[in-house]
Amino acid sequence: MKRPAAMLVALVLAGCAGLGGAKLVPGQSSAADVQAAMGTPAEKTSNAAGESVWFYTSAPNGRTTHAVRMRADGTVLGVEQRLTRQYWSRIEPGKTTAKELRELLGPPAVVQRWSLRGIDEWDYKVEENMRMFDLLVEVSPDGLVRKAELFHDPIYDAPLPG
Repeated sequence: MKRPAAMLVALVLAGCAGLGGAKLVPGQSSAADVQAAMGTPAEKTSNAAGESVWFYTSAPNGRTTHAVRMRADGTVLGVEQRLTRQYWSRIEPGKTTAKELRELLGPPAVVQRWSLRGIDEWDYKVEENMRMFDLLVEVSPDGLVRKAELFHDPIYDAPLPG
């Protein structure tokens, strides 16, 4: 009985390693290597620096989004986990645009339209200090971030049954 459980754990860990791009080497790996190691990205964008960025997300239930940055020739520059304070702390309400938010964090786990308020709420599932949160970002029709708040749901702190 222990053997199947160990195999399941090994498979899960292997999947996580693949999502993070552990086998990719900045300066050497190509876009084809990224595709082979990580599969099809959830989204492809380009940033202000002219780099191509491929996003691999574990949403809607996971709390990671890896961004693979590549030069115009397809050479990997780096792989970064974007759902961290290092990245979301760059959001500036009234200044950050929806496009910049998408380039920074990638696709949200959920988008909720609040038509009466005239805003979209982008929900990013994040983890901070081994606690689970929702980063809720309000985007107005003019394409500007209006508010970004981190909400902790205490249900995640409940002890496991048994």
